Amino acid sequence: MQCFRRQPKLSVSQENILREQSRRVAALNGIRLGLKDDKDLKFLLKGSQLLKVKSGSWRKERFYKLQEDCKTIWQESKKVLRSPESQIFSIEDIRDVRSGHKTEGMEKYAKDVPEYRCFSIIFKDQRKNLDLIASSEDDANHWISGLAKIIAHSNSMNQKQKLQHWIHTCLRKADKNKDNKMSLKELKDFLKEVNIEVDDYHAKKIFQHCDKSKTEALEDDEIEEFYKILTERKEIDKIFQKYSDAEGFMSCQNLVRFLYEMQQEEDAVVAAPALIQKYEPNERAKRGNAMTKDGFLMYLLSDDGNIFNSSHRKVYQDMTQPLSHYLVSSSHNTYLMEDQLTGPSSTEAYIRALTKGCRCVELDCWDGPNSDPIIYHGYTLTSKILFSDVIKAIKNYAFKTSPYPVIISLENHCSVDQQKVMAQHMTTILQDMLLVAPVDGIKSQFPSPEQLKGKILVKGKKLSRQEDPTGTNGNNNLEAEDVSDEDEAAEIEDESVKTEVEQKGKSDTLKLAKELSDTVVYCKSVHFNGFEDPNHPRAFYEMSSFTESKALKLAQESATSFIHHNIRHLSRIYPAGWRTDSSNYNPIDLWNVGCQIVALNFQTAGTEMDVYQGRFQDNGFSGYVLKPEFLRDEQTKFNPKSITEGTWGTKKKLLLKIISGQQLPKVNKSKNSIVDPKVTVEIHGVQQDNNKKQTKVIENNGFNPKWDEEFTFDIEIPALALVRFVVEDFDMSTKNDFIGQYTLPFTSLKQGYRHIHLLTKNGDPYSSSTLFVYINIQDCD
Repeated sequence: MQCFRRQPKLSVSQENILREQSRRVAALNGIRLGLKDDKDLKFLLKGSQLLKVKSGSWRKERFYKLQEDCKTIWQESKKVLRSPESQIFSIEDIRDVRSGHKTEGMEKYAKDVPEYRCFSIIFKDQRKNLDLIASSEDDANHWISGLAKIIAHSNSMNQKQKLQHWIHTCLRKADKNKDNKMSLKELKDFLKEVNIEVDDYHAKKIFQHCDKSKTEALEDDEIEEFYKILTERKEIDKIFQKYSDAEGFMSCQNLVRFLYEMQQEEDAVVAAPALIQKYEPNERAKRGNAMTKDGFLMYLLSDDGNIFNSSHRKVYQDMTQPLSHYLVSSSHNTYLMEDQLTGPSSTEAYIRALTKGCRCVELDCWDGPNSDPIIYHGYTLTSKILFSDVIKAIKNYAFKTSPYPVIISLENHCSVDQQKVMAQHMTTILQDMLLVAPVDGIKSQFPSPEQLKGKILVKGKKLSRQEDPTGTNGNNNLEAEDVSDEDEAAEIEDESVKTEVEQKGKSDTLKLAKELSDTVVYCKSVHFNGFEDPNHPRAFYEMSSFTESKALKLAQESATSFIHHNIRHLSRIYPAGWRTDSSNYNPIDLWNVGCQIVALNFQTAGTEMDVYQGRFQDNGFSGYVLKPEFLRDEQTKFNPKSITEGTWGTKKKLLLKIISGQQLPKVNKSKNSIVDPKVTVEIHGVQQDNNKKQTKVIENNGFNPKWDEEFTFDIEIPALALVRFVVEDFDMSTKNDFIGQYTLPFTSLKQGYRHIHLLTKNGDPYSSSTLFVYINIQDCD
């Protein structure tokens, strides 16, 4: 049993002093957030009682309060011996705050409470939603509005402001006796808190340097001096000195020179004055059209100094090509939150996938009670959700992240009657969003993503006598007919599933209702019977689904034929049946032969999902990425397995220097644990380009490790390559712990001195964890 030391009781005057200090700190943090004297912020800092909802029988009152750092929320807990850390969650962990009954929990368990008193906090990771009921509409509005403001203002802070806020929070945490002074012991505790190990000699040296008053405690200006030493970036000072004058100013002309020589910015003359106006905090320098060291650092930490080309954050590719010419962000068994056998199904999984840019979602449909179809992973113990609830979620979230079309991939196991209900739900809920007729009369090839903006397409089986889904040869008198069944759930390699399949007596055919068949226009599911005979071309709207193993075999043995097939037809790939843990396969080899709908388990973090999100952050995070010309050309002879001379783009040499890291997070929350970081750089592309190289390990420094190591990579096919930077905490005896990563297409790399803003294992950005690198790309001779 853990023992807790009882804290000495404070006097009334001591409590008043601490309360006043806390109020001042909160006010200062409010100002840093740009929320001075904000009523909602003041309410959250005071806190309030809220009803926490977990189930129909579990609804309990708890006290919630925003901490003085304006970054964390404290929640009351009745659990015995619960650690203080577990009662706190960070504002940075919140993905969304939804008012009303906008989660499954609220829909099920809080319908008796007016919507205006209800709200839900949605977290970025796999944590469960926090469903809350306020005592009044005003209280609910304070929480919803206050949290929204803090999130928005936190996101708009520049990196320097975020760093300052974080360090001051850590300083406050290290000040155990709350006297606003820092003793040598508190200084050492603080350094551990920010993830840096300093021996006693160096800690004392820093302390004595800052302790100008010789009082054995740092306060006010002395703490600021300590802050400056801690946040010094010598590697950036060195670059700045090369382009600045003796007074510490970089003239606009010298900034132009830096942008042109080092950053390879073609529009340096136009960009330089704009960067000074945007990032220079010193008004005198700004008036003189010059930049100080602070402004230069702010530029390098900004979006303009990012390794990812900021112009690729907008849709910049041609969106008027046929749909089959694009890679499409796609999810497998979208309804699952965890594994494939026993995990929960949830509409929240659809919301998360769609907000991550996913454009093709999967629905496994089965007969449900009360003639209402349900969705779950057939033959397994995964939980069940209503088909209608999923369609509502798709309607509400389909176009919040991207305006381009969403494809509903139906795996239909329903009776004819419930298929009619499915069709009715889609037409009544989705209304004009649902595509039920060809666009602009296009019947010979796919329309483009641009033409399909705001539309939802259905992929599914089509009645055979309705030969042309685009409407030219339809038989409108047909009510229902047997079609071939596609049962991916039956492929799961699990004994209990196999037994269930045998007991149910799986049929190879399914009776299909005309009403459901009519919802399919451009995505008719057919079995793959080999690549088409040029003399008997298959209709463009016919598409097949392949297991990863079947697709990889085709990619290995018939790559060029597969590429030609994927110019005119859509191909959907899904994980093998043995992946019951929802693990993922590598999508790269399938993208390399032009497969568009390469479906992954979005709920599972890892290298595969990192690469996936890296590919689709391109082109404005729209969920559609135009395939390279050589994967769209009808005459192409490209084969990723056997690279020959051709028009595949100029070979490149990537020269890369990993310089330093900043504010890497602790992976082991133990007070005395400090990370030992190392960086691995990976190239993912055609087989010849796949490569990885790693830095040395820096011991006991996650705050500002320095590597200064150079690497060179030869890139044969730049258009298909992605670059992944992975930071790990090295461990001699066990597997290294993941710290953060960032993946981007090779073609989105910016050259020069750049910061890489690291992502968590779930793909969310850390607030201030970065790598500082130098990039140079050259044409190969």
